[in-house]
Amino acid sequence: QVQLVESGGGLVQAGVSLRLSCAASGRTSSLNVMGWFRQAPGKEREFVATISWRSGNTVYADSVKGRFTTSRDNAKSTVYLQMNSLKPEDTAVYYCATKLLGRVEYDYWGQGTQVTVSS
Repeated sequence: QVQLVESGGGLVQAGVSLRLSCAASGRTSSLNVMGWFRQAPGKEREFVATISWRSGNTVYADSVKGRFTTSRDNAKSTVYLQMNSLKPEDTAVYYCATKLLGRVEYDYWGQGTQVTVSS
């Protein structure tokens, strides 16, 4: 089992920055990929970014490329999502999720943290 706890959301104005954290506990030795997703009201959940726990390789959605950066601290089993130049359309509940080694699907999800960007 893996537990994921997100933090760092809040209400901010457009143009500012915010950093989300996602701390993993439990079977952290089996962690493979961490993903960030978001879901805005009335919309489907969408992919934001991924990072490999081992290599640090990252992938971003086009909508956030150049503004968001994900990183990890293996010693703390924590990943971060640095969000710069926030826009009102970034408003959503942000979730982190993880794939374990050998798994295709994201098996474990955090509880989500609300990010609200006002214009």
